[in-house]
Amino acid sequence: MKPRLLAFAASLLLFLPAFGQAPLPDGSLRFLVVGDWGRRGAHHQKETAEQMGRTATEMSAQFVVATGDNIYDEGVRDVHDSLWKYSFEDIYTAPSLQIPWYVSLGNHDYRTNPQAQVEYTLFSPRWKMPARYYNVIWQITPEVSAEFFVIDTSPFISGYHTDPKYVKSVTGQDTKAQLAWLERKLAASTAKWKFVVGHHTIYSSSAKHGDSQDMIRAFRPLLEKYGVQAYLNGHDHDMEVIKEGPIHYITSGAGSSVRGEMKPGANSLFANGTESGFLAAKLTPGSFDYQFIDWQGRVLFSSSIPAATK
Repeated sequence: MKPRLLAFAASLLLFLPAFGQAPLPDGSLRFLVVGDWGRRGAHHQKETAEQMGRTATEMSAQFVVATGDNIYDEGVRDVHDSLWKYSFEDIYTAPSLQIPWYVSLGNHDYRTNPQAQVEYTLFSPRWKMPARYYNVIWQITPEVSAEFFVIDTSPFISGYHTDPKYVKSVTGQDTKAQLAWLERKLAASTAKWKFVVGHHTIYSSSAKHGDSQDMIRAFRPLLEKYGVQAYLNGHDHDMEVIKEGPIHYITSGAGSSVRGEMKPGANSLFANGTESGFLAAKLTPGSFDYQFIDWQGRVLFSSSIPAATK
């Protein structure tokens, strides 16, 4: 496909309905969350993918949320890059993973051609990134829905605007327009459950990155103002849950390599930096039930967030 035609076709994705499939008969929504994964199968990526396939089969998962850093180390050149095959298509091969993948851009994806990951939506039946930021609505029951707001966080990181690895890609990205879009969408949402998905941490106890003041300033006020129950992210190569105020900040960034050292504080409900793994979630009108599962299939942590009562 020629570049101009490809760009035009990708732009049309913005106008497609952002709705998921029909709810399951038991009145639940089931999905996986994985981040920081695309390493040609190395660093337990392949084993984690195999366990994701088994878990997705057991729970009848309907989609996957990918929290960024999809292709290491430099992202992809274009939609024909061989890394699509070696780090995605040939890794997540289980029939149960041939479901929609709602993908966010990570900082490593920004190093070469982040727009190619938007355009790959036209080439893969499961890769869903219609724009650098977008929203998706899934029904839990015919009356109750969940809405996922996938944001593009790299342009908000101030250090990237002077870093040679990122400055070219982040220059020109309008963060004010993105924040205005997010506030409009959150304000208009009638979903009972609201999740914001991004790559960079807002709160984290990892020794590598930890809390991000850039992200706290930009997004915490909106999450609290509009009753978002959880922020799902990657970036730190670990699994963690932090509760700050009314929001649960959930890191699922252990899709391949992990970093180990963490310094959890009083608000950290769970932290593991030594095992590769992912999150498995079941959402009902009354609760968000989730588990962190490692590459060997061990359940490391289980918890539940009850629906807010008004």
